[in-house]
Amino acid sequence: MRNVTVAATQMSCSWTLEDNLNKAEQLIRDAAGQGAQVILIQELFEAPYFCIEIHEPYLNLASTLEENPAFARFQALAKELQVVLPFSWFERAGQARFNSLAMIDADGSLLGVYRKTHIPDSDGYLEKYYFSPGDTGFKVWDTRYGRVGVGICWDQWFPETARSMALMGAEMLLFPTAIGSEPSQPQMDSMPAWRNAMCGHAATNIMPVIASNRIGTEDAQHRDLSVTFFGSSFICDASGEVVQQADRDSQTVLLHTFDLDAVREQRQSWGLFRDRRPDQYQVINTLDGRVK
Repeated sequence: MRNVTVAATQMSCSWTLEDNLNKAEQLIRDAAGQGAQVILIQELFEAPYFCIEIHEPYLNLASTLEENPAFARFQALAKELQVVLPFSWFERAGQARFNSLAMIDADGSLLGVYRKTHIPDSDGYLEKYYFSPGDTGFKVWDTRYGRVGVGICWDQWFPETARSMALMGAEMLLFPTAIGSEPSQPQMDSMPAWRNAMCGHAATNIMPVIASNRIGTEDAQHRDLSVTFFGSSFICDASGEVVQQADRDSQTVLLHTFDLDAVREQRQSWGLFRDRRPDQYQVINTLDGRVK
């Protein structure tokens, strides 16, 4: 038996940046106080979701880890609480900028950085202006409490993301997120599809999935547009069953405990990875339509 308690959180963000950090720290402390060992905070939690619009000064929000005081603060917090803490931030690397995540282990050490692979571009989610496509490849880390894979928001819609991390030996998949209403399709509610896509990753790879989304309505500062984030953060088990889910608008901490050894036995017994046929999947490349 190898039990791990995971937590998903959700919160609103404002342009009072210190308040965002304080709120995130309190959620982490609350989760740790309830026994959480791996705690997920939402995507780009240091600020409002600035990708809602194109505004050149927002490029100055990017930083390296070395110059980002929030990263040092959350490293110290992870060490104090003995928790694994993925840290999502707007990374500057030379002349490039990325939507990135630094994995902090339970002793406060940096295990590595993942840069978001899939970058969306639709009204209200104008990420291609701010972020280069990630160049790290998918990442899986051996943490104190298990082998953790992390994708970032839009990554979660691609089955290749989850399968790649599963093949790399992940025991749980984490997805920090910022998703809500669609300005170009105001009648659309993408929440059920969002949740179902990730529950499918859990079922087809036989491992828990943890997703953290933001809440609240955020207004563009330089155009007439807003996005209402739908929260609904959740934890699902290795069968794809949702075992904990938040509502759409409340600040929340969710917890659940998994026996990773039992999940591994379940994964082995199903034979999904034994029966894969990678030689038959070349159609993915040959029918894609893009030049290889």
